Amino acid sequence: MPIKKSAKKYMRITAKNTLRNNIVTGTVKSAVKKTREAVNAGDLGQAKEWQKKAAKALDKATQKKVIKKNTAARKKSRLKALVKKAVKK
Repeated sequence: MPIKKSAKKYMRITAKNTLRNNIVTGTVKSAVKKTREAVNAGDLGQAKEWQKKAAKALDKATQKKVIKKNTAARKKSRLKALVKKAVKK
């Protein structure tokens, strides 16, 4: 447990940031997961919708500096390729 006032404040800030980060990453993960599930189920319309939502969630997470820009770009690219491949079949 910290003794100094500034260390206590930093602990509060860290806890608040961790909570926010967990919420943002949770929305990203669920959107990506639902996109993959829709592709596996063969529901292409739903997959496209979830792919858009996942891209939006990834962009917001990048904006809030929860994930890095290249990580978001890579995940969006892979999701888009997955949906595109499913549509071609």
